[in-house]
Amino acid sequence: MSNFTRTGALILALGLVLGLSALGYLLGNAALSVRSMERTVTVKGLSEREVEADIATWPLAFQVASNNLDEIYQTIESRSGVIRDFLIDYGIADEDIILSPPDVTDVYAQQWGDQSSVRFRYTGSGTVTVHSEQVDAVRNAMANVLELGKKGVAIAGDHYSGYSSGRFQFTGLNDIKPEMVEEATRNARSVAEKFAEDSNSRLGKIKTASQGQFSITDRDSTTPHIKKVRVVSTIVYYLSD
Repeated sequence: MSNFTRTGALILALGLVLGLSALGYLLGNAALSVRSMERTVTVKGLSEREVEADIATWPLAFQVASNNLDEIYQTIESRSGVIRDFLIDYGIADEDIILSPPDVTDVYAQQWGDQSSVRFRYTGSGTVTVHSEQVDAVRNAMANVLELGKKGVAIAGDHYSGYSSGRFQFTGLNDIKPEMVEEATRNARSVAEKFAEDSNSRLGKIKTASQGQFSITDRDSTTPHIKKVRVVSTIVYYLSD
């Protein structure tokens, strides 16, 4: 009786192994068949816009030197006032003008040994920064910045390593995102339909779709207030005969 039980169990186990092997073979062949029948095309759709910046940031930095500490601070305060008045004259709101604290250095405190070659003991700098939605007013003031030189204020052009020329931003991306994504998708479908037509196929449903990152860049180096917004969508379509 015990031998019969063991033999039955062995036959049952062998049957299960053979059954599972056969099922795996059938499923594997089915998967291969499906994959061989699946035809797709991958296309990219582009959408671009040119927009005007809605925020302007412009730092105006200057430097002064003197052997009198009080004079240094008075000069920084005076020149900051001249710059503020200049900006207001060009229509920039007073609340959009930021005066940074003065930065003053005692050269004697930083130099060891002979100090006879030092012409000015104190050097200082001041910065007046505009951060405004009045982009046209800021650009107009930029175009006439030489007026400050006539008033005794020399702007330090390299104080911000190129940043002193001003920086423009576009913050309205969320307002144009939906229509740009729609346009990119529409353009991608147009390309896919052309491919399907040329290959004697029909365009099916979307298999996968991915939206690329939006990029915002200057249109060119001479018009930094005009931005180019760009997005590329990648879409995979099914094809059928």
